Amino acid sequence: MTLISKEQTLLFQNEELENLPSPKSEVLFLNKERFIQLLMAAARDSKDIQQLRVFIEKLNINLSGYKEDNLGVLNITANGETLGVNPKYLNRQIKQIYQSKTLERAVYYINRLVKSLTQIKSGKINDLNLNQWKEYEDIITDSLWILNRRDNSGVHTSEYWGNFIPQIPNQMMRRFTKKGDWVLDTFLGCGTTLIECQRLGRNGIGIEIQKNIAKRAKELLQKEPNKYKVILEVVEGDSTTIDYEQLLKKYGLRKIQHIIMHPPYHDIIRFSNDSRDLSNTKTVEEFLEKMSEVVRRAGRVLEKDRYLVLVIGDKYSKGEWVPLGFLTMNEVLKAGFSLKSIIVKNFEETLGKRNQKELWRYRALVGGFYVFKHEYIFLFRKK
Repeated sequence: MTLISKEQTLLFQNEELENLPSPKSEVLFLNKERFIQLLMAAARDSKDIQQLRVFIEKLNINLSGYKEDNLGVLNITANGETLGVNPKYLNRQIKQIYQSKTLERAVYYINRLVKSLTQIKSGKINDLNLNQWKEYEDIITDSLWILNRRDNSGVHTSEYWGNFIPQIPNQMMRRFTKKGDWVLDTFLGCGTTLIECQRLGRNGIGIEIQKNIAKRAKELLQKEPNKYKVILEVVEGDSTTIDYEQLLKKYGLRKIQHIIMHPPYHDIIRFSNDSRDLSNTKTVEEFLEKMSEVVRRAGRVLEKDRYLVLVIGDKYSKGEWVPLGFLTMNEVLKAGFSLKSIIVKNFEETLGKRNQKELWRYRALVGGFYVFKHEYIFLFRKK
């Protein structure tokens, strides 16, 4: 049956289409069969672009709320199959159909939308549906990350000097792991990586050398909801000496799927009085030797073709810039990894420099140097 008659065709003053109202939930639930049936029928039966636009206007109204839905796209029938979509993503696709200059192009966009909603094209190492790649607008694919503030939602805290921002493990795990995969953080701190594991449905093991910090990480994890019932373990120990193979045996594992490393940036911040702590190494060379040992040991339990993330910055010593990030990068390369990306991430404020911007600016002018405003995220794949 034809959905739109020629008599229904309207004169359009412009090609704008109002956005769908944002629901309280981030997901809009559709009657899957009915929604797709209507789209395909419109693509088949419309005689010209104007006629198709009339249908799209009507569909847009029906998507705005249950009371307006006389097409049955939101009202789920008994035993009907539901389809959860991101309302922003759906709005963009519908608007693109509406703004098409030709019927042929609009039909192409309809077929593409239907394909994205009915066919899953998943990556080998993540849960992303590549047929809906436009939906993942919050996943960063550029090599420059400008992040103005850290995620402090839930139990995330910036109380620990060594904490890195939660957005880093969040982005990396969404790109390079699937639900149920195992993630290892060799320098856990207050548990940022494991908190993100818990939120994303990944199992996680974190190594922390300081007893009080490991205890704090456990406390925070207990407060964060574990809706996916994943396994999370905080291990108090030295990441340069731990037997990772033996550690995995506890869970019947031989390999893990992802490694995140955010070590001290040598001696920029002294995190403890423990001589084993990498922030207490006496020289850059000693720091690199210990980092090499961590990479070698942890790398043995990483699956082939899976990813290791190293987050690190540079330092000044005796008036000279020390490229600590790239020196550490070379140690990972020596351990049998290939370099996939170098990401530069900004940071605006640290605990050590809080409320001291003017002082550091003065020091830079006097000393002839530049104030650190970035760090590196090195992405490696195991050969």
